[in-house]
Amino acid sequence: MVQKKVVRKKAVHKKVVQKKNVQKEKIIARDISWLSFNDRVLQEAADTSVPLAERMKFIGIFSNNLEEFFRVRVATLRKMVALGSKAKMNLEVNPQKILKEVQKKVIVQNKKFETTWNEILKELKKENINFVTDKKLNATQKLFVQNYYNEEVKSNVVPLMLESLNSFPVLNDKSIYLACKLSRQDEKIPYKFALVSIPLRNLSRLLLLPSKPKTQDIILLEDVIRFCLPNIFSFFNYDTFSAHIIKVTRDAEIDIDNDVPGSIIEKLHKGIKNRKKGKPVRFVYDKEIDPTLFAYLKKRLNLTSKENIVAGGRIQNYKDFMHFPSQVISKKSSRKKPIVHAALKQAKSIFKVIAKQDVMLHFPYHSFNSLIDMLREAAIDPDVESIKITCYRLASRSKIMHALTNAVRNGKKVTVMLELRARFDEEANLDWKVRLEDAGVKVLIGIPNLKVHVKICVIKKSIKKQPVYYGFISTGNVNEKTATVYADHCLLTADKNIMADANKIFAVLENPAKKDALLKTCKTLLVSPTNMRVHLVELINKEIKNAKQKKESGIILKVNSLSDKLLIAKLYEAANAGVPVKLIVRGICSMLTQNKKITKNVQAISIIDEYLEHARVFVFNNEGNEKVFLSSADWMQRNIDYRIEIACPIHNKILKQQLIDILDIQLSDNTKARVLDNKQKNEYAPTTGRKKIRSQVAIANYINGL
Repeated sequence: MVQKKVVRKKAVHKKVVQKKNVQKEKIIARDISWLSFNDRVLQEAADTSVPLAERMKFIGIFSNNLEEFFRVRVATLRKMVALGSKAKMNLEVNPQKILKEVQKKVIVQNKKFETTWNEILKELKKENINFVTDKKLNATQKLFVQNYYNEEVKSNVVPLMLESLNSFPVLNDKSIYLACKLSRQDEKIPYKFALVSIPLRNLSRLLLLPSKPKTQDIILLEDVIRFCLPNIFSFFNYDTFSAHIIKVTRDAEIDIDNDVPGSIIEKLHKGIKNRKKGKPVRFVYDKEIDPTLFAYLKKRLNLTSKENIVAGGRIQNYKDFMHFPSQVISKKSSRKKPIVHAALKQAKSIFKVIAKQDVMLHFPYHSFNSLIDMLREAAIDPDVESIKITCYRLASRSKIMHALTNAVRNGKKVTVMLELRARFDEEANLDWKVRLEDAGVKVLIGIPNLKVHVKICVIKKSIKKQPVYYGFISTGNVNEKTATVYADHCLLTADKNIMADANKIFAVLENPAKKDALLKTCKTLLVSPTNMRVHLVELINKEIKNAKQKKESGIILKVNSLSDKLLIAKLYEAANAGVPVKLIVRGICSMLTQNKKITKNVQAISIIDEYLEHARVFVFNNEGNEKVFLSSADWMQRNIDYRIEIACPIHNKILKQQLIDILDIQLSDNTKARVLDNKQKNEYAPTTGRKKIRSQVAIANYINGL
C-alpha cells in the first residue's frame, strides 16, 4: 500500500512541474524541521517571562506533539525503511538516515525537557504549589486520597494479573499504565506482576489536595493509585509494592485502500480498530523500574530494538498538563477578551451587514460567536432555503452543529461535508455523522484519495424569488473551542463570484464524478488539486519578471508548513531574481534561507506565543497593487495535490490592508519570533536598536483600534 502511494506521488510531481525546477539537496528534511518547531515550543516552556500556567501548557503541548510525531512520522519512516531502496528511489530521501538524526535530536530535546520541567517545579514551589507523591502525604491528605479512591477511582480501576494471561494485553497508546511488582519482604510467596491502566478518560490527572494556608499541594492520579495498592491487592497477602509508569506509542496511520471493496465508513471503523493494535514505535518507561519487572515486560512485549525503548522519568505523558488548574497560580495571562467586530456590534441582521460589505473576522481577537450568530440567524430566517458547510474538526459540544440541527427543524435544507479522515478525529466525526443524520442533516463524507480540508459555508436565500448567496471563507476550523487559541482569519461575504465558485465546490462534493470538469470552471478561487499549484507558480513568475525589469516586487507567505519541493524551488528562483521573499512559518520550514547563491533576499521567522498561529495568507506585490489571498492550504504537497483546498482573493482594499498590516506587525516581532536559519538554531529575532514588539499583543491592540 505504501509503495503504491509513493509511486503515484512521484507521477504527480513529474506531471505538474518541470523536472528542472526540483533542486536536490537544497531543502531541510521535513521531519528534522518539525523537531526544530517542537524545540521552539519547548523554548516557551523554559522562558521564565512566560506566566507559569502558560509554561505548564507548553510542557503539555511539547509532550503531545512528540507523541503524535512518533505515532505518525516515525511510524511512516520505519515503513519506508522496510521498503529499502524503493523508498529512497521514489521519495528522494534516505529514511534510515533521517531516523538516526531524529533519534539524536529527540535525545537532546528530552534532556532539555527534563531540565525545563525541574525548573518549572522550582518556580511552582516559589508560589507554594507542590507536587506531592504517594510517599509524602500527611495524615489529612492520606485520608482524603483514600476516600477519593474509594468514591471516584475504584470503579474505574481493573488490575490485570499478567502471569495468568496467556497473551499480553494490548496496551492503548493513548493510555499510561502502572506496571506493578507485588512481593513479600520475607519472600514466603513468589512475587507477581500486575498492570493497572490509569483511567484518564473519566478522571482528571491532577487532584488538588487539602493543604496548608496559602499553599496548594497536588497529587497525580497514578500516585493516588500507588498509595492504594495495598488495598487493591489486599487478598494476595503481599506487603511490598513497587509501581512505575510505562507507555507504548503505536503506529497511528490509518491506511485506507481504495482498491478494496467496502464503504469508507467500514474502512475507517476497521482502521481505527487496527490503530489500537498498531505496531509499537516507542516504549517509554520509568528508569527506576524494578529490573525483574522491566525484563519481564520486554520479553512479553517482544521489545528488541534499543532505539524503540526510552528510559524516562517518574512522569510520562505530560499532555494532561495542558489543562493545569490555572486558578492556583497567581500570575496569569493578561490577554484581553475577544471583542465583537465593530460592524456587527449593533447589527440586527448579519446578512444585511455583509450584503453591503465584506467583513473580516480575526480570531481569537474577534469573538467566534459572530459566526455562530450568523448560522443561528440562518436557521430562523424565513428567506433562507439551504445551508452548506464543510467541517474538519468540531468542538465536542459544537454550537455550530446545534445551530445547523435547529435549521433543519425550521425546514431548511442543511448539508454538512464532514471529513471523516481528519487525523485523530475520525471517531468523533463518525459519531457526529450519526447524530447529524438522525437530526435530518444531509452528510457528505468526502472523495476517495482526496481529503476535504477547505473551510467554506454557503447560505442560500430567496429574495423576491431570486437566489442570493451569503457565506464565509476561513483559514481555520469551525470550532468554537480552538477559535479561542488559534489565530485565524474568516471572511464573511456575499460576493457573487466567490459564492459561485464555492457552490461549484459543493457540487463536486455531492457528485465527485464531475470533479475535474466543475473545478476547472472556478474563476475566482484557486482550487487544489486542480489549479492552485499552476496559479501559485504564475504569481511567483510574475514577481520574478517584475524584479528582472526593475519593477516593484515581493512575496509574503504565511503558512503553518512549507515543504513542497517544487514551490520552494520557485521561491529560490524568485530570491535569485531579486524578489524580496518574506516567510512566516509556524512549523515545518524545509527551505534553506541562508545560501547567498540562491536565497539572498529571504527573511524567515517563526512565531510561537500564547496563541497558535494557524492562518495561511499569501501576498504578491504585483507592482504595488498587492494580490492577497486567504487560504486553508499550507505549501505542502499533500495540500496542493491531494486535498480539496482553496485560496480566496481579497478584493476589498480595507480588508487587504488589514491583512498586510497584520503581516507587517508579525514580521517586526522581536519578542516571540525566531529566525529560521539553515542550522535551525531557533535564535530570537534581534532587538538591537529597536523597541520590543510582541506581535500578538500588538495585533490585539491594532484590532481593538479598528
